[in-house]
Amino acid sequence: MKTKIKELRKERKMSQEELAAEVGTTRQTITSLEVGKYTASLVLAYKIAHFFGRTIEEVFDFSEVEEM
Repeated sequence: MKTKIKELRKERKMSQEELAAEVGTTRQTITSLEVGKYTASLVLAYKIAHFFGRTIEEVFDFSEVEEM
């Protein structure tokens, strides 16, 4: 899944570690989200979006997610 986390983080001049601390996760999770190797839980997606003042849809690109 593609995200805008890296771009939003860079705009705020934040490290992955700083963002992780703000949203209650690890730097490794932020790295995995940024490179598309991990899909965030709904709770984590909300925390990240809320931190940046965005909606989940503005941060996470669901266009490649298969419908069930």
